[in-house]
Amino acid sequence: MSDSVERYDVVVVGGGQAGLAIGYHLAQHGWKFLILEREHEVAPVWRDRWESLTLFTPRRYDSLPGLKFPGEPAGYPMRDEVLAYLQGYAAHFDLPVRLGAPARRLSRDGERFVIELDDGRVTADQVVIATGPFQEPRVPAFAEGLAPDVAQMHSTRYRRASELPPGRTLVVGGGNTGYQIAHELAATRETHIAVGTKQPALPQRPFGRDLFFYLTKTGLIHKSVETRLGQRMSQKETLVGPLPKIAKRLGVISHGRAIQADGRTVTFANGDQLAVDGVVWATGFRYDHSWVDLPLTDSGGRVKHKRGVTEIPGLYMLGLQWQWSRGSALLGFIEHDAAFIARQIAARAGRAAPAGTAEEAPQPITAPQGD
Repeated sequence: MSDSVERYDVVVVGGGQAGLAIGYHLAQHGWKFLILEREHEVAPVWRDRWESLTLFTPRRYDSLPGLKFPGEPAGYPMRDEVLAYLQGYAAHFDLPVRLGAPARRLSRDGERFVIELDDGRVTADQVVIATGPFQEPRVPAFAEGLAPDVAQMHSTRYRRASELPPGRTLVVGGGNTGYQIAHELAATRETHIAVGTKQPALPQRPFGRDLFFYLTKTGLIHKSVETRLGQRMSQKETLVGPLPKIAKRLGVISHGRAIQADGRTVTFANGDQLAVDGVVWATGFRYDHSWVDLPLTDSGGRVKHKRGVTEIPGLYMLGLQWQWSRGSALLGFIEHDAAFIARQIAARAGRAAPAGTAEEAPQPITAPQGD
């Protein structure tokens, strides 16, 4: 590692939708800032999803601040559209994104934060961790019991059905991702899905309008985790559209929770067993903040924050699931949390709020002890 040190007002860790959204606000205010992205392109999490992925939010609800998402507003964009939009967004606003620059360690040196990189260090008065909710793939430990000749992959590695060998395939995970992948697989093979906890399914287009029309008009999408309704909503994920019904119509066979694997056999909670040729683990992700050498999390590994403001002065989170509302980790709604964090950054530095972020006075908030 070289001894080079660069100094910034703000460093943003993560070049996905969260990092780009806060970058827009920082640029509007004229901060000296840098966005660090560990991969070699902007928004790599979208590149790492399957090719046929389709958002359940229409294009009219998929814009980041300052730039409209292109295309038919009522249509639903696919993976490559989102990736192209985010890459174009960074270029359009000439955001200072440094690619191939993973943050290896975040610490404090006096009043400044220090981020160690492979080729040096950068320091900042304030830091935004915008690494999002899709950090490290989570696969159950019992997956190791599968025989070597059973093809298995996490949903982040799944691109298309042809990458899996023909034969009986099991998708483990009954969320939106699991069902979308199962629908695609069902066209070419016998497909099964293991659903641990059944999620309620919301209609995609009730009464001829998209679901998110009602969520925005009623304000439900913005209900915070501090409200009673927001707390209830945050405890249960939901499917968008009649995904289980579609799966059944396509011939996908449903099972309960997968609890064990031995050789080519997967066992379910009710004792049923299934011989498989391939498994796709649509089992979600876990956060990884092991590189943060600061008291960021509680004993259970949860980040201690209030609306992204941590207990460490000058350190913020952005893009966490239910950071503040249902929209906190969604492409077209993250702008509200980004604007809020921008106001907190300005308030801490004693600056006026950036233009376009004055939804409320830029007053700092005190983070609670714990989540």
